[in-house]
Amino acid sequence: MARILIADDDPTILSLLNKILLAKGYEVQLAENGSVAEKKLKSEQFDLLISDIKMEPVDGMQLLRNTRKLRPHVGAIMLTAYATVTTAVEAMKEGAFDYIPKPFKIDELLETVKRALDYQKSISEQISADSHIEAKKYFGNIVAESDQMVNVCEMIKRVAPTKTTIMITGESGTGKELVAEAVHAFSARSEGPFLPVNCAALPESLIESELFGHVKGAFTGAGTNKVGLFEAANKGTLFLDEINSIPHPLQSKLLRAIQNKKIRKVGGTEEFDVDVRILAASNRNLETMVKEGSFREDLFYRLSVIGIDIPPLKQRPEDILPLAQHFIALEMDGAEFPSMDNAVLSILQNYSWPGNVRELQNVIQHCLTFLRDNKITKETLPSKLIVSYEENPGAQNAALTGEFSKGKSLKAFLRAKEKEYLKTVIDTMGGDKVKAAKELDISLATLYRKMPEDGQEQSS
Repeated sequence: MARILIADDDPTILSLLNKILLAKGYEVQLAENGSVAEKKLKSEQFDLLISDIKMEPVDGMQLLRNTRKLRPHVGAIMLTAYATVTTAVEAMKEGAFDYIPKPFKIDELLETVKRALDYQKSISEQISADSHIEAKKYFGNIVAESDQMVNVCEMIKRVAPTKTTIMITGESGTGKELVAEAVHAFSARSEGPFLPVNCAALPESLIESELFGHVKGAFTGAGTNKVGLFEAANKGTLFLDEINSIPHPLQSKLLRAIQNKKIRKVGGTEEFDVDVRILAASNRNLETMVKEGSFREDLFYRLSVIGIDIPPLKQRPEDILPLAQHFIALEMDGAEFPSMDNAVLSILQNYSWPGNVRELQNVIQHCLTFLRDNKITKETLPSKLIVSYEENPGAQNAALTGEFSKGKSLKAFLRAKEKEYLKTVIDTMGGDKVKAAKELDISLATLYRKMPEDGQEQSS
C-alpha cells in the first residue's frame, strides 16, 4: 500500500488526516512542520506528500521545492486555508499535483489522493518502460518535434489529471483545440464527453441559451426545453474557445457556474448541479481586455489558474516538415507517399505562416489536389507562397541544394536532408555536439536521437 507523508503544524489536522487515510489502508507518517518533513523525506521512501502551505520555519512551498529535488518521484498535494489563484498557480508551477482548500471534504480529499497516486504510478511505469519515447507518440495529432512543443506536451501530462481550469493561448490556427482534447484524454474524465464550442460563432442573443439551456417559453421561439452545453458536458470537459467573445453581462453568470458548479436555465428558477471541467482558449490578450474593462478580472483569474501557451509555427520551424509529413499521411490514407522536391522544402521552411498549423494543412491539401506523377513540386503550391518566397532573396539564398532524388519517398527524402544538415552543423562546430545542439536550438538528447553514434543507426 502507498506510503503518505503528512506535514501540518495543526495537530488537529494531522490527527484527522491520519485517521482518514489509515482507515483506507494507507501507510501514514506525520510531520508537525516542514523541517521534520524534510528529515523524513531524506531518510525514508514515500509515494505522496500532503502538506499545509502556511508553516514555520519551512513553509509548504519551500518544502514542495525541496521535495522535487530530494524525491522527484514523490507526488504532492497542498492544503491551505488561504487558497488564492496566485497560490494555486505557484504550487502547480512548483510541481504539485493539486491543492485542496481548508476546510476540505473527506470524499474530495480521498479522490484527490487516489488520482495523485494513480498519476505518479502511471508516470513511473511510463518512464521505466521507455524513457526515450518521444512526446508526440502520446498526443495523437499533436506533432512535437521542437523543444517548445515537447514542453507543451509535458505540461499537458502534468496538468491533465488535475481538476484545475486551464487557459490555452496562442494565435489562430496553432492547435488550441488539439491541446484541449489531449488534456481531456489524459484526465480522469476521458470516458466522459468532450464538448468544444467556439464562443465567437454563437450569436450574442443565443449564447446564454447555448451554454446554460432554456425552459419552454423562456423567450420567443423557445417552444421546448433545451439542454445547454454545461449540462450536456456533465462528468466531462467543456472547451470554451475564443472565450474573449463572451458578452460582458454574461461573464458573471459564467463565473458563478464555474465557482459553484451550479447552473440555472434561461427562464428557469431551479438550479442544477453540474460536474464539468472548464478549459478555455483565447487568441486575444485577456489581461489587456481586463484593463480595458471588457473582460471581468475575477473570471480571468478563475480561468487562468494554469496557462498553456502554444507558440506560432514561425517560432518553431523544426515542426514544419514533420507536420507536413503528418498531414500528407492523413490525406494519403495509406497510399504511397509522394516525393517532394528541394524547392518546395525551402519555400515551406522560409514562409512566415500567418495562419499557423491550419494554414500549413491547407497548403498540403492544395499540393495533393494538384499532384502530378506523385510529386509535390513548386507548381503545386499556392501562388502566395511562391510570391512570398521570390520577394525574399535571403530565403532563396538559404535554399536547400542538391538534385531531386527520383523515386525517393518523402519520408526517406526528409530523413536524408535532415541528416545532411545536422552533419554539416556538427562538422562546423568541430564535431562538438553540445555546441551543435545549441546552434540548432534543440536539446542534446534530440540531436543524439536524430544522429545516433556510428553503428547504432535507428531503423524506422
